[in-house]
Amino acid sequence: MAIYPGADTERRFSPDELSGAVQEIFIAAGMSPDDARELAESLVAADQRGIHSHGTLRVPEYVEKLRVGGVNPRGRPRIVSSVGGAIVVDGDNAMGQIAAAFAMREAIDRARETKVAFVAVRGSNHCGALDRWVLRAASEGMVGLASTNALPTMAPWGGRDKIVGMNPFAAAFPAANEPPIVLDAAFGATAHGKIRVYHQKGHPIPDGWAYDAQGEPTTDPAAAIGGLIQPIGQHKGIGLAVVMGMLSTLLSGASYGTELGDMIAGPKPGHDGHFFAAVDIAAFQPVEQVKARVDSISREIQQSRPVAATTRLYQPGLLEAQLENANARDGIPLNEATILGIRTAARNLVAQVIQNEG
Repeated sequence: MAIYPGADTERRFSPDELSGAVQEIFIAAGMSPDDARELAESLVAADQRGIHSHGTLRVPEYVEKLRVGGVNPRGRPRIVSSVGGAIVVDGDNAMGQIAAAFAMREAIDRARETKVAFVAVRGSNHCGALDRWVLRAASEGMVGLASTNALPTMAPWGGRDKIVGMNPFAAAFPAANEPPIVLDAAFGATAHGKIRVYHQKGHPIPDGWAYDAQGEPTTDPAAAIGGLIQPIGQHKGIGLAVVMGMLSTLLSGASYGTELGDMIAGPKPGHDGHFFAAVDIAAFQPVEQVKARVDSISREIQQSRPVAATTRLYQPGLLEAQLENANARDGIPLNEATILGIRTAARNLVAQVIQNEG
């Protein structure tokens, strides 16, 4: 996540009211009420946890996918292969959040029987922030793992061709009293959506996030959007991105890398792949004992000594959990461009309905 500049002065919205409004937009775009609720709640949850790059910023993009982009608003994910703890799911070209919710539920249910379960997904679309899905496993006393492919936004280390996706990985461990330890990280220095947020706000992006089209470092968000994302850890980040992309696609038969599409034409609908896993902690160690140790790890991180320029240390997921609680109380901050995008999408849908009825 990122602490975006200017958030303290932005208008704030109740999570429940925002989710209800966005749900109505997706229903108008052709989704069933239940699927529209799942999708809306996933976006609002991302905003609430400070992950605005995967939040309601994406409403206009998703509406376009559902209306004219070839995504099936009524797609029904289904199991196409099941062998022990290994499951393959076809997303039926539904929104990725619908396929992800189905797949993680299957992973959790199967892990109760086989103790470890893996679900490879094909026929899907962008599935939003991965932390939502791994936290579902953690809430049921399991370790959750997830990965997904992504449109190519990076080059092989030392290269200029945009052929590698950031292909994120997420993991969550349940805790007793502390928030779960949850990591949700792509292998680029930032998400493309975060650069879009900075571009909307008219702020330069931090050093180390992106290259321009010539492969030179830039802090200009417009140049970055047309350029390349920098990898984390140099060649190591590229290597991790390649492997996560393979894990997310090869086991299900989904599209890898440039097979998925590009940042100009966009993704090919129904070509995304994901990978989910649930590990039943009780099959290895007593659950409460593991949760207590997760608490201990969290507190050890928080209580360790910071450098002079740092005021507090955070275990993975703590800052997002704090933002989630604060934004539940105070409302979710949204910038004006995001608000306008949501309202425009809603108005356009109403106009289309009136035109069709006329």
